[in-house]
Amino acid sequence: MNIKIRTLTKGIALIYGCALTSVAIANPTTVPPAGQICVTCHGAEGEGIEPLGPRLAGLSKEYITTQLQHFQAGVRQNATMMPMAMTLQGDGIEQVASYFSDKSPKTEVKPVIRGEQVTFSDDTARLAYQGDWSRGLPACVTCHGPSGLGGGLLPRLAGQQASYIKTQLLAWQAGTRKGDVDGMMANVANKLTAAEVDALANYFANLK
Repeated sequence: MNIKIRTLTKGIALIYGCALTSVAIANPTTVPPAGQICVTCHGAEGEGIEPLGPRLAGLSKEYITTQLQHFQAGVRQNATMMPMAMTLQGDGIEQVASYFSDKSPKTEVKPVIRGEQVTFSDDTARLAYQGDWSRGLPACVTCHGPSGLGGGLLPRLAGQQASYIKTQLLAWQAGTRKGDVDGMMANVANKLTAAEVDALANYFANLK
C-alpha cells in the first residue's frame, strides 16, 4: 500500500510539474526557451548584469534583432556573444527580441528635448546635446533621441551601464563593431578623445 501511495504521489508531482512548465512557456511574460541562454548575462528582465552583459530592457525589437544578426554575421565581434547568437536559429531571434524589447528599464529618464536648453556649463552635456562642429562631431541626441532614449535601430544610452557604453565606443574605434549606416558611428567614435569616451559613458549612464 505504501509503495502505491508513494508512486501515486510521485506521479501527481510529475504531472503538476509538467503543467507548471507548460503554463510558463505559454505565458508571454516568462523567458522564452530561446532566451534562456541570455538570462545568465542579461538578467531575466533584461536588467543587465555588469560586467557580464548590458541592459536589454528599453532597447527596441528592431535594434536587438539587427545586433544579433550582426553577431551571427561577424559584423559585430565579441568572443562571448558571437557563439551565443549562433545558437538562435529559426524564430529564436524573433522570440528573444520580442521578449526583451517588451521589458521596461528600471531607471526612468525624463526626456529633455533638444533646444530646451541652449547653453551648457558642462562640457559633456554640451557634447551630447550640441556636438562639436569644429571637429565635425554631431550631437549624440541627433541620432539617439532626447536624453539618449533611443528608438528603432538606434540604441538607448540613458541608464545603460557606463562600462558597456565605453566598451562599445572603443569597439567602434577599433573596428570590431561595424554595421552602422555609412560608417557614421565609427566616424564619430574616432573623433572622441579617451577622456570624452569616459565622460560620455558616465553622463548617459547616470541620466535621470
